[in-house]
Amino acid sequence: MPPPRSGEGGRVEAQRLRDVNLDDFKRWPTGISELDRVLGSTPHEGVNLSGVVPGSIVLLAGDPGIGKSTLLTQAADNISQVVGPVLYVSGEESAQQIRSRSKRLGISSPDVFVLNETDIDMLDTAIENTRPNVVVVDSIQTMRAVDSTGAPGSVAQVRACADRFLRTAKTLGCAVFLVGHVNKEGAIAGPRVLEHTVDAVLQFEGDRSQAYRILRAVKNRFGSTNEIGVFEMGGMGLTPVENPSALLLSERHGNEPGSVVTATLEGTRPLLVEVQALVAPSHLTQPRRSTTGLDYNRATMVLAVLEKRVGIRLGAQDIFLNVAGGVKVTEPGVDLAVALATAGSRADLAVNPETVVLGEVGLSGEVRAVPHAERRLQEAARLGFRSAVIPSRNARSLKENGTELPGMKITAVSTVREAVELTFGS
Repeated sequence: MPPPRSGEGGRVEAQRLRDVNLDDFKRWPTGISELDRVLGSTPHEGVNLSGVVPGSIVLLAGDPGIGKSTLLTQAADNISQVVGPVLYVSGEESAQQIRSRSKRLGISSPDVFVLNETDIDMLDTAIENTRPNVVVVDSIQTMRAVDSTGAPGSVAQVRACADRFLRTAKTLGCAVFLVGHVNKEGAIAGPRVLEHTVDAVLQFEGDRSQAYRILRAVKNRFGSTNEIGVFEMGGMGLTPVENPSALLLSERHGNEPGSVVTATLEGTRPLLVEVQALVAPSHLTQPRRSTTGLDYNRATMVLAVLEKRVGIRLGAQDIFLNVAGGVKVTEPGVDLAVALATAGSRADLAVNPETVVLGEVGLSGEVRAVPHAERRLQEAARLGFRSAVIPSRNARSLKENGTELPGMKITAVSTVREAVELTFGS
Protein backbone atom coordinates (compact mmCIF):
# COMPACT_ATOMS: atom_id res chain seq x y z
CA MET A 1 0.00 0.00 0.00
CA PRO A 2 1.63 3.30 -1.05
CA PRO A 3 1.93 6.08 1.52
CA PRO A 4 -0.94 8.60 1.42
CA ARG A 5 -0.49 11.93 -0.31
CA SER A 6 -1.85 15.17 1.10
CA GLY A 7 -1.60 18.90 0.58
CA GLU A 8 -0.95 20.82 -2.56
CA GLY A 9 1.81 19.73 -4.95
CA GLY A 10 1.46 16.05 -4.05
CA ARG A 11 3.48 16.24 -0.84
CA VAL A 12 4.22 12.75 0.54
CA GLU A 13 3.59 11.86 4.16
CA ALA A 14 5.56 9.07 5.80
CA GLN A 15 3.83 6.06 7.34
CA ARG A 16 4.58 4.32 10.58
CA LEU A 17 6.27 1.03 9.73
CA ARG A 18 3.90 -0.90 12.00
CA ASP A 19 0.92 0.49 10.08
CA VAL A 20 2.03 -0.85 6.70
CA ASN A 21 -0.60 -3.30 5.46
CA LEU A 22 0.69 -6.80 4.60
CA ASP A 23 -2.70 -8.36 3.91
CA ASP A 24 -2.22 -8.04 0.15
CA PHE A 25 1.37 -9.32 0.17
CA LYS A 26 1.29 -12.61 -1.70
CA ARG A 27 3.31 -14.93 -3.89
CA TRP A 28 2.54 -16.73 -7.12
CA PRO A 29 3.69 -20.37 -7.24
CA THR A 30 5.71 -21.26 -10.31
CA GLY A 31 4.55 -24.88 -10.19
CA ILE A 32 8.19 -26.00 -9.91
CA SER A 33 8.92 -26.92 -6.29
CA GLU A 34 12.69 -26.37 -6.40
CA LEU A 35 12.31 -22.97 -8.08
CA ASP A 36 9.73 -21.94 -5.47
CA ARG A 37 12.13 -23.03 -2.72
CA VAL A 38 14.90 -20.80 -4.08
CA LEU A 39 12.58 -17.83 -4.63
CA GLY A 40 11.55 -18.07 -0.98
CA SER A 41 8.42 -18.34 1.13
CA THR A 42 6.32 -15.98 3.25
CA PRO A 43 4.04 -16.91 6.20
CA HIS A 44 0.46 -15.95 5.37
CA GLU A 45 -2.67 -16.91 7.31
CA GLY A 46 -0.94 -19.86 8.96
CA VAL A 47 0.69 -21.29 5.82
CA ASN A 48 3.93 -20.63 3.97
CA LEU A 49 3.40 -19.25 0.48
CA SER A 50 6.26 -19.97 -1.93
CA GLY A 51 7.01 -18.52 -5.34
CA VAL A 52 7.57 -15.23 -7.10
CA VAL A 53 6.47 -11.95 -5.54
CA PRO A 54 4.25 -9.72 -7.75
CA GLY A 55 6.07 -6.53 -8.69
CA SER A 56 9.51 -8.11 -8.20
CA ILE A 57 12.30 -8.38 -10.74
CA VAL A 58 14.45 -11.54 -10.81
CA LEU A 59 17.74 -12.04 -12.66
CA LEU A 60 18.52 -15.62 -13.75
CA ALA A 61 22.11 -16.14 -14.95
CA GLY A 62 24.15 -19.13 -16.05
CA ASP A 63 26.36 -20.65 -18.73
CA PRO A 64 25.02 -21.05 -22.28
CA GLY A 65 22.97 -24.22 -22.66
CA ILE A 66 22.62 -24.80 -18.92
CA GLY A 67 18.80 -24.69 -19.07
CA LYS A 68 17.78 -21.10 -18.26
CA SER A 69 15.28 -20.79 -21.12
CA THR A 70 13.93 -24.28 -20.49
CA LEU A 71 13.29 -23.53 -16.81
CA LEU A 72 11.54 -20.23 -17.49
CA THR A 73 9.45 -21.71 -20.31
CA GLN A 74 8.20 -24.40 -17.93
CA ALA A 75 7.56 -21.82 -15.21
CA ALA A 76 5.70 -19.57 -17.66
CA ASP A 77 3.30 -22.39 -18.54
CA ASN A 78 2.60 -23.21 -14.88
CA ILE A 79 2.20 -19.60 -13.74
CA SER A 80 -0.15 -18.75 -16.61
CA GLN A 81 -2.54 -21.49 -15.50
CA VAL A 82 -2.75 -19.97 -12.00
CA VAL A 83 -2.54 -16.18 -12.34
CA GLY A 84 -3.19 -15.45 -16.01
CA PRO A 85 -1.21 -14.09 -18.98
CA VAL A 86 2.57 -14.48 -19.21
CA LEU A 87 4.58 -12.66 -21.88
CA TYR A 88 7.77 -14.38 -23.06
CA VAL A 89 10.03 -11.89 -24.83
CA SER A 90 13.02 -13.21 -26.73
CA GLY A 91 15.74 -11.30 -28.52
CA GLU A 92 17.73 -14.47 -29.23
CA GLU A 93 15.20 -16.99 -30.57
CA SER A 94 12.41 -16.82 -33.11
CA ALA A 95 8.80 -17.57 -32.21
CA GLN A 96 9.13 -20.86 -34.09
CA GLN A 97 12.13 -21.92 -32.01
CA ILE A 98 10.31 -21.12 -28.77
CA ARG A 99 7.22 -22.96 -29.96
CA SER A 100 9.35 -25.98 -30.89
CA ARG A 101 10.86 -26.08 -27.41
CA SER A 102 7.50 -25.61 -25.71
CA LYS A 103 6.02 -28.45 -27.77
CA ARG A 104 8.85 -30.74 -26.69
CA LEU A 105 8.21 -29.75 -23.07
CA GLY A 106 4.48 -30.42 -23.39
CA ILE A 107 3.46 -26.79 -22.89
CA SER A 108 0.05 -25.81 -24.23
CA SER A 109 -1.34 -23.02 -22.04
CA PRO A 110 -3.37 -20.48 -24.05
CA ASP A 111 -2.20 -17.67 -21.74
CA VAL A 112 1.50 -17.80 -22.69
CA PHE A 113 2.28 -15.10 -25.26
CA VAL A 114 5.53 -14.84 -27.20
CA LEU A 115 7.18 -11.76 -28.71
CA ASN A 116 10.37 -11.31 -30.73
CA GLU A 117 11.54 -7.81 -29.92
CA THR A 118 14.69 -6.03 -28.75
CA ASP A 119 13.38 -2.45 -28.72
CA ILE A 120 12.25 -1.73 -25.18
CA ASP A 121 9.82 1.00 -26.34
CA MET A 122 8.00 -1.54 -28.51
CA LEU A 123 8.08 -3.96 -25.61
CA ASP A 124 6.39 -1.39 -23.36
CA THR A 125 3.58 -1.13 -25.90
CA ALA A 126 3.19 -4.92 -26.00
CA ILE A 127 3.05 -5.08 -22.20
CA GLU A 128 0.42 -2.33 -22.18
CA ASN A 129 -1.70 -4.25 -24.69
CA THR A 130 -1.24 -7.74 -23.20
CA ARG A 131 -1.33 -6.77 -19.51
CA PRO A 132 0.64 -9.86 -18.39
CA ASN A 133 1.13 -10.79 -14.76
CA VAL A 134 4.63 -12.11 -15.52
CA VAL A 135 7.16 -11.00 -18.14
CA VAL A 136 10.15 -13.16 -19.14
CA VAL A 137 12.97 -11.33 -20.96
CA ASP A 138 15.47 -13.59 -22.71
CA SER A 139 17.90 -11.92 -22.43
CA ILE A 140 18.65 -8.50 -20.91
CA GLN A 141 21.84 -8.28 -23.03
CA THR A 142 19.79 -8.22 -26.26
CA MET A 143 17.47 -5.36 -25.22
CA ARG A 144 17.98 -1.84 -26.57
CA ALA A 145 16.75 1.55 -25.37
CA VAL A 146 16.78 4.12 -28.19
CA ASP A 147 17.40 6.98 -25.78
CA SER A 148 20.61 5.39 -24.50
CA THR A 149 24.00 5.17 -26.17
CA GLY A 150 25.96 2.03 -27.02
CA ALA A 151 25.18 -1.33 -28.57
CA PRO A 152 22.85 -3.89 -26.93
CA GLY A 153 24.70 -5.56 -24.08
CA SER A 154 26.86 -2.53 -23.32
CA VAL A 155 27.02 -1.11 -19.80
CA ALA A 156 24.84 1.89 -20.68
CA GLN A 157 22.20 -0.19 -22.47
CA VAL A 158 21.96 -2.87 -19.77
CA ARG A 159 21.65 -0.21 -17.06
CA ALA A 160 18.98 1.73 -18.97
CA CYS A 161 16.93 -1.36 -19.83
CA ALA A 162 17.13 -2.70 -16.28
CA ASP A 163 15.80 0.60 -14.95
CA ARG A 164 12.90 0.48 -17.42
CA PHE A 165 11.98 -3.05 -16.42
CA LEU A 166 12.18 -2.08 -12.76
CA ARG A 167 9.69 0.75 -13.31
CA THR A 168 7.42 -1.58 -15.28
CA ALA A 169 7.43 -4.18 -12.49
CA LYS A 170 6.75 -1.69 -9.70
CA THR A 171 4.16 0.35 -11.65
CA LEU A 172 2.09 -2.50 -13.10
CA GLY A 173 2.65 -5.01 -10.31
CA CYS A 174 3.86 -7.69 -12.70
CA ALA A 175 6.82 -9.95 -11.95
CA VAL A 176 9.75 -9.73 -14.37
CA PHE A 177 12.31 -12.47 -15.01
CA LEU A 178 15.50 -11.31 -16.73
CA VAL A 179 17.85 -13.88 -18.28
CA GLY A 180 21.47 -12.78 -17.97
CA HIS A 181 24.67 -13.90 -19.65
CA VAL A 182 27.86 -14.82 -17.78
CA ASN A 183 31.44 -14.02 -18.74
CA LYS A 184 34.28 -16.52 -19.12
CA GLU A 185 35.08 -16.25 -15.40
CA GLY A 186 31.52 -17.35 -14.59
CA ALA A 187 30.43 -13.95 -13.21
CA ILE A 188 27.26 -12.22 -14.41
CA ALA A 189 28.04 -10.11 -17.47
CA GLY A 190 27.21 -6.41 -17.50
CA PRO A 191 27.45 -3.62 -14.93
CA ARG A 192 27.36 -4.44 -11.24
CA VAL A 193 24.42 -2.07 -10.89
CA LEU A 194 22.30 -4.72 -12.65
CA GLU A 195 22.62 -7.03 -9.64
CA HIS A 196 21.86 -4.16 -7.26
CA THR A 197 18.76 -3.14 -9.24
CA VAL A 198 16.97 -6.49 -9.20
CA ASP A 199 15.25 -8.03 -6.19
CA ALA A 200 16.77 -11.48 -6.60
CA VAL A 201 19.76 -12.97 -8.40
CA LEU A 202 19.61 -16.69 -9.20
CA GLN A 203 22.66 -18.52 -10.54
CA PHE A 204 22.24 -21.69 -12.60
CA GLU A 205 25.22 -23.99 -12.13
CA GLY A 206 26.26 -27.39 -13.40
CA ASP A 207 28.16 -29.23 -16.06
CA ARG A 208 26.31 -29.48 -19.36
CA SER A 209 27.76 -32.97 -19.80
CA GLN A 210 25.93 -34.10 -16.64
CA ALA A 211 22.23 -34.35 -15.95
CA TYR A 212 22.12 -32.40 -12.68
CA ARG A 213 21.74 -28.63 -12.34
CA ILE A 214 21.97 -26.45 -9.24
CA LEU A 215 19.92 -23.26 -8.94
CA ARG A 216 21.45 -21.02 -6.27
CA ALA A 217 20.07 -17.80 -4.77
CA VAL A 218 22.95 -15.32 -4.64
CA LYS A 219 20.72 -12.41 -3.60
CA ASN A 220 17.10 -12.43 -2.49
CA ARG A 221 15.17 -9.59 -0.89
CA PHE A 222 12.22 -11.91 -0.28
CA GLY A 223 13.94 -15.08 0.91
CA SER A 224 17.08 -16.81 2.11
CA THR A 225 20.35 -16.30 0.26
CA ASN A 226 22.46 -19.30 -0.67
CA GLU A 227 19.32 -21.43 -0.91
CA ILE A 228 19.61 -24.03 -3.65
CA GLY A 229 17.30 -26.04 -5.87
CA VAL A 230 18.37 -29.24 -7.61
CA PHE A 231 17.14 -30.28 -11.05
CA GLU A 232 17.70 -33.15 -13.43
CA MET A 233 17.80 -32.37 -17.14
CA GLY A 234 15.95 -34.86 -19.32
CA GLY A 235 14.12 -35.14 -22.60
CA MET A 236 11.04 -33.46 -21.13
CA GLY A 237 12.97 -30.56 -19.61
CA LEU A 238 14.05 -29.91 -16.05
CA THR A 239 12.64 -32.14 -13.31
CA PRO A 240 12.89 -31.06 -9.64
CA VAL A 241 14.92 -33.43 -7.47
CA GLU A 242 13.15 -33.72 -4.11
CA ASN A 243 15.85 -35.84 -2.43
CA PRO A 244 19.15 -34.60 -3.87
CA SER A 245 21.37 -36.24 -1.23
CA ALA A 246 20.20 -39.73 -2.14
CA LEU A 247 20.54 -38.99 -5.84
CA LEU A 248 24.07 -37.56 -5.54
CA LEU A 249 25.21 -40.63 -3.60
CA SER A 250 23.36 -43.18 -5.75
CA GLU A 251 26.40 -43.99 -7.93
CA ARG A 252 28.89 -44.12 -5.07
CA HIS A 253 30.95 -47.28 -4.72
CA GLY A 254 31.65 -48.83 -1.34
CA ASN A 255 35.10 -49.24 0.20
CA GLU A 256 37.13 -47.11 -2.19
CA PRO A 257 40.24 -45.27 -0.94
CA GLY A 258 39.88 -41.52 -1.38
CA SER A 259 36.08 -41.42 -1.03
CA VAL A 260 34.48 -39.60 1.92
CA VAL A 261 30.89 -38.43 2.42
CA THR A 262 30.31 -35.05 4.04
CA ALA A 263 27.19 -33.05 4.85
CA THR A 264 27.20 -29.48 3.62
CA LEU A 265 24.51 -26.90 4.28
CA GLU A 266 23.07 -24.93 1.36
CA GLY A 267 20.69 -22.30 2.70
CA THR A 268 18.24 -24.25 4.87
CA ARG A 269 18.91 -27.60 3.19
CA PRO A 270 21.49 -30.16 4.37
CA LEU A 271 23.07 -31.85 1.38
CA LEU A 272 25.20 -34.99 1.47
CA VAL A 273 27.94 -35.13 -1.15
CA GLU A 274 30.88 -37.37 -1.92
CA VAL A 275 34.35 -35.83 -1.78
CA GLN A 276 36.85 -37.76 -3.87
CA ALA A 277 40.64 -37.58 -3.81
CA LEU A 278 43.24 -39.20 -6.03
CA VAL A 279 46.88 -39.04 -4.94
CA ALA A 280 49.45 -40.47 -7.35
CA PRO A 281 53.24 -40.17 -7.78
CA SER A 282 54.12 -37.24 -10.02
CA HIS A 283 56.60 -37.32 -12.89
CA LEU A 284 56.54 -33.54 -13.20
CA THR A 285 58.94 -31.02 -11.74
CA GLN A 286 55.95 -29.23 -10.22
CA PRO A 287 53.26 -31.76 -9.16
CA ARG A 288 49.71 -31.02 -10.22
CA ARG A 289 46.99 -29.78 -7.89
CA SER A 290 43.47 -29.83 -9.33
CA THR A 291 40.06 -29.24 -7.75
CA THR A 292 36.56 -29.61 -9.15
CA GLY A 293 33.63 -28.34 -7.10
CA LEU A 294 35.90 -27.14 -4.26
CA ASP A 295 37.60 -23.84 -3.50
CA TYR A 296 41.16 -24.29 -4.82
CA ASN A 297 42.88 -22.07 -2.25
CA ARG A 298 41.13 -23.70 0.68
CA ALA A 299 41.89 -27.19 -0.63
CA THR A 300 45.60 -26.42 -0.98
CA MET A 301 45.58 -25.06 2.58
CA VAL A 302 44.17 -28.38 3.84
CA LEU A 303 46.90 -30.23 1.92
CA ALA A 304 49.55 -28.05 3.56
CA VAL A 305 48.10 -28.82 7.01
CA LEU A 306 48.22 -32.55 6.23
CA GLU A 307 51.89 -32.33 5.36
CA LYS A 308 52.99 -29.98 8.15
CA ARG A 309 50.79 -31.05 11.08
CA VAL A 310 50.15 -34.72 10.31
CA GLY A 311 53.38 -35.63 8.53
CA ILE A 312 51.83 -37.01 5.34
CA ARG A 313 54.28 -36.38 2.51
CA LEU A 314 52.51 -34.93 -0.49
CA GLY A 315 55.21 -32.80 -2.12
CA ALA A 316 56.00 -35.28 -4.90
CA GLN A 317 52.38 -36.31 -5.53
CA ASP A 318 49.81 -35.25 -8.10
CA ILE A 319 46.56 -34.57 -6.22
CA PHE A 320 43.10 -34.37 -7.77
CA LEU A 321 40.08 -33.41 -5.66
CA ASN A 322 36.48 -33.64 -6.83
CA VAL A 323 32.92 -33.31 -5.53
CA ALA A 324 30.91 -35.98 -7.34
CA GLY A 325 27.76 -35.01 -9.19
CA GLY A 326 28.82 -31.57 -10.41
CA VAL A 327 27.99 -29.80 -7.12
CA LYS A 328 30.07 -26.81 -6.02
CA VAL A 329 30.84 -26.64 -2.30
CA THR A 330 32.41 -23.48 -0.90
CA GLU A 331 31.85 -23.73 2.87
CA PRO A 332 34.79 -24.67 5.15
CA GLY A 333 32.76 -27.41 6.84
CA VAL A 334 34.01 -29.90 4.22
CA ASP A 335 37.70 -29.39 5.09
CA LEU A 336 38.00 -32.49 7.24
CA ALA A 337 36.40 -34.63 4.53
CA VAL A 338 39.00 -33.32 2.06
CA ALA A 339 41.77 -34.15 4.52
CA LEU A 340 40.59 -37.71 5.19
CA ALA A 341 39.92 -38.39 1.50
CA THR A 342 43.45 -37.26 0.64
CA ALA A 343 45.04 -39.19 3.51
CA GLY A 344 43.10 -42.32 2.56
CA SER A 345 44.11 -42.12 -1.08
CA ARG A 346 47.76 -41.55 -0.13
CA ALA A 347 47.79 -44.60 2.17
CA ASP A 348 45.42 -46.63 -0.05
CA LEU A 349 43.00 -47.05 2.86
CA ALA A 350 39.23 -46.62 2.71
CA VAL A 351 36.94 -44.77 5.09
CA ASN A 352 33.96 -46.78 6.31
CA PRO A 353 31.27 -46.17 3.64
CA GLU A 354 28.65 -45.66 6.39
CA THR A 355 30.61 -42.75 7.92
CA VAL A 356 29.91 -39.06 7.39
CA VAL A 357 32.65 -36.50 8.13
CA LEU A 358 32.22 -32.86 9.24
CA GLY A 359 34.68 -30.19 10.32
CA GLU A 360 36.57 -27.03 9.46
CA VAL A 361 40.36 -27.26 9.51
CA GLY A 362 42.54 -24.49 10.96
CA LEU A 363 46.15 -23.71 10.12
CA SER A 364 47.45 -25.20 13.36
CA GLY A 365 45.75 -28.49 12.52
CA GLU A 366 42.75 -28.05 14.83
CA VAL A 367 39.28 -29.16 13.79
CA ARG A 368 36.74 -26.39 14.32
CA ALA A 369 32.99 -26.70 14.80
CA VAL A 370 30.52 -26.34 11.95
CA PRO A 371 27.10 -24.63 12.21
CA HIS A 372 23.89 -26.66 12.34
CA ALA A 373 25.69 -29.98 12.90
CA GLU A 374 22.48 -31.50 14.29
CA ARG A 375 20.58 -30.86 11.07
CA ARG A 376 23.40 -32.30 8.97
CA LEU A 377 23.68 -35.45 11.06
CA GLN A 378 19.93 -36.00 11.04
CA GLU A 379 20.01 -35.95 7.24
CA ALA A 380 22.89 -38.45 7.27
CA ALA A 381 21.03 -40.72 9.70
CA ARG A 382 17.94 -40.57 7.51
CA LEU A 383 20.00 -41.88 4.58
CA GLY A 384 21.38 -44.79 6.57
CA PHE A 385 24.78 -43.55 7.81
CA ARG A 386 25.76 -45.21 11.07
CA SER A 387 28.79 -43.24 12.23
CA ALA A 388 30.12 -39.70 12.09
CA VAL A 389 33.48 -38.00 12.64
CA ILE A 390 32.77 -34.50 13.93
CA PRO A 391 34.54 -31.70 15.84
CA SER A 392 34.69 -32.10 19.64
CA ARG A 393 32.82 -28.86 20.18
CA ASN A 394 29.91 -30.06 18.05
CA ALA A 395 29.87 -33.35 19.96
CA ARG A 396 29.65 -31.50 23.27
CA SER A 397 26.82 -29.32 21.97
CA LEU A 398 24.84 -32.36 20.85
CA LYS A 399 25.25 -33.91 24.29
CA GLU A 400 24.32 -30.71 26.14
CA ASN A 401 21.21 -30.23 23.98
CA GLY A 402 20.14 -33.84 24.47
CA THR A 403 20.13 -34.49 20.73
CA GLU A 404 19.36 -38.11 19.93
CA LEU A 405 20.71 -39.78 16.79
CA PRO A 406 19.54 -43.41 17.14
CA GLY A 407 21.93 -45.94 15.67
CA MET A 408 24.68 -43.41 14.92
CA LYS A 409 28.09 -43.62 16.58
CA ILE A 410 29.72 -40.22 17.12
CA THR A 411 33.51 -39.89 17.04
CA ALA A 412 34.71 -36.53 18.35
CA VAL A 413 38.07 -35.18 17.17
CA SER A 414 40.03 -32.06 18.07
CA THR A 415 42.84 -32.20 15.48
CA VAL A 416 43.36 -33.49 11.96
CA ARG A 417 46.05 -35.86 13.25
CA GLU A 418 43.56 -37.35 15.70
CA ALA A 419 40.96 -37.74 12.94
CA VAL A 420 43.45 -39.54 10.67
CA GLU A 421 44.62 -41.86 13.46
CA LEU A 422 41.09 -42.74 14.61
CA THR A 423 39.88 -43.29 11.06
CA PHE A 424 42.78 -45.27 9.62
CA GLY A 425 44.68 -46.39 12.74
CA SER A 426 47.98 -45.05 14.02
